[in-house]
Amino acid sequence: MLHEIQQLDTQIFLSLNGAHAPWADTLMYWVTERNTWIPMYALLIIWLVWQYKQQAAGMIGALILTIIIADQTASSLLKPWVERLRPCHVAYLQDKIHLVVEGCGGTYGFASSHAANSFGLATALWLLCGTVVPTVKRPNKYLLWFFPWAALVSYSRVYVGVHYPLDIIAGAIIGVGAAFAAVKIVSFLLARFAKK
Repeated sequence: MLHEIQQLDTQIFLSLNGAHAPWADTLMYWVTERNTWIPMYALLIIWLVWQYKQQAAGMIGALILTIIIADQTASSLLKPWVERLRPCHVAYLQDKIHLVVEGCGGTYGFASSHAANSFGLATALWLLCGTVVPTVKRPNKYLLWFFPWAALVSYSRVYVGVHYPLDIIAGAIIGVGAAFAAVKIVSFLLARFAKK
């Protein structure tokens, strides 16, 4: 059963990775680079501080905790435990992969840290704006755009040739779970702090 799942995952990977174009190569190269999004993260922090004032500290703390949980679960726990090679490290796939980035990254790819971190950020941001700050209205509808952004970042990892689709799905699930856990922890700590 596991072998069949891996075969299907490889077939889907090759299909998605094989659908490439020069303009998309350039786009996905920049989408997949972590440093590309630093300005967006800085603007997000500025927006949170401007919108929520003193409450922003707890929200930013929850976002950071989300990323720590998501990233460490994917990178430090699952990758060395599962030991699933990235597709670009699999010998029989070398001549079939369209590798956009230089190098292949670490040896193992399950689960995707990019997917975990991006979906964690999107989910935590959505939860925080209506949960940790109970006095504000439900989240602004524009925050939903963080989910297509997370999906694009995650898809870019398959496109550039360094992750299988199941790596992405697992990473996304980890990110969502990390967000719920982090928001719950921060909500608890803020409530305890408020009582004192």
